[in-house]
Amino acid sequence: MSTDSISRSRLTTLTQRELATFADRHPGSKNAYANATHLFGRVPMTWMNKAAGNFPIYLDRASGNRITDVDGNEFVDFALGDTGAMAGHSPEPVVAAVTERLRSGLATMMPTEDAAVAGAELARRFGLPAWSFALTATDANRWAIRLLRAVTGRSKILVNSYCYHGSVDESLIVVGPDGRGVSREGNVGAPVDVTMTSRVAEFNDLAGLERELAYGDVAAVLMEPALTNIGIVLPEDGYLAGVRELTRRYGTYLIHDETHTFSAGPGGATAYWGLEPDVVTIGKAIGGGVPVGAYGLSAELAGTLSGRDDLDLVDMGGVGGTLAGNPVSMAATRATLSEVLTEAAFAGMIERATAFADGLVKIIEGYRLPWSVSRLGARVEYRFASPAPRNGTESARGADPELEDFLHVYLANRGVLLTPFHNMALMCPQTTLADVARHHEIFDAALNELV
Repeated sequence: MSTDSISRSRLTTLTQRELATFADRHPGSKNAYANATHLFGRVPMTWMNKAAGNFPIYLDRASGNRITDVDGNEFVDFALGDTGAMAGHSPEPVVAAVTERLRSGLATMMPTEDAAVAGAELARRFGLPAWSFALTATDANRWAIRLLRAVTGRSKILVNSYCYHGSVDESLIVVGPDGRGVSREGNVGAPVDVTMTSRVAEFNDLAGLERELAYGDVAAVLMEPALTNIGIVLPEDGYLAGVRELTRRYGTYLIHDETHTFSAGPGGATAYWGLEPDVVTIGKAIGGGVPVGAYGLSAELAGTLSGRDDLDLVDMGGVGGTLAGNPVSMAATRATLSEVLTEAAFAGMIERATAFADGLVKIIEGYRLPWSVSRLGARVEYRFASPAPRNGTESARGADPELEDFLHVYLANRGVLLTPFHNMALMCPQTTLADVARHHEIFDAALNELV
């Protein structure tokens, strides 16, 4: 393993010390967790149990890139709601827009002008002219899949191994030891065997992608332009262009899920790398913390769908939801895109992320650890492997949960938060170089004790 230079007994000793400190610093959170007996798993959503300190930190308030918990501890936040707060916590333009909307109607089943403005801005940024809104990126992906199955008459969706597209059933497939697709370990309550609905190829593997597309039954390739949730895995030169060429050759639509890769810039990876998907899906960040998702369609695809009078796109066709496109989400999205996550804001965020990545490399090299650092715009990740993994399976294989938890709780005990699920740090408009330096000081101290 790439972490052989680290003493596991030393790691265990230090982790136990840090866990004791964590419990001492967070009595209010510990008590709140213990008393939440009527919540399944004691949390609003069971993924909140992914906590390095054995129980989650409970929120009191958050602003910009600062979080204060119920015990009064303040944190520099690099998790940022794992992208949901990429605009910073409670950005003033979003708060003002939502507050005004709260006074004048929340759920009316009527469109607002905010939606048209938000759609036009998404079209400008991503290059796709027709947009529709959801409440989550998961739903945006589900609805896009339904549309593309309808127009192609094909049943299967192809994804990358260890991708992340929310809880979309079709995405929970990975490449098995024999190279064939198998259900991802821990898949809960799949309606059917995922191999009946999906095909899978490794990221950065054009030969594997073509092999699966050649069956002729894939309606769409659903992919992130760079893997993110298994750790950042960047595309190799020519890979994304090759995906586009192959999908066109085999009559398959291409969906880019930009929910996390939006960190690449104002128009996500699509604009940054000059990509040409048929559909873009996105969520989280565009609402400034208010639930929203969206999907954009190419002119050709929108025209094809509009011309299909056999498809029920108005009533019970399953493409929509009563609260999708609601006035609050649309007000938040308009404000976020027009006033917060602007081109100038992204430039500053990416500058800080570059400094974050450069500083990490220096520290890691100083300890001669065989680790790597990857950056995608305003998002940075360090990996316990070098060279950096080139696909999802390699990335999953390089995980070290014990080491990851130690580093996360060590940082949290000193006022810095990373995303709970991996070693990801995200910059928002309020992140400063001093915040970056603070992380690096603590990270260096952790490695000094460990190594």
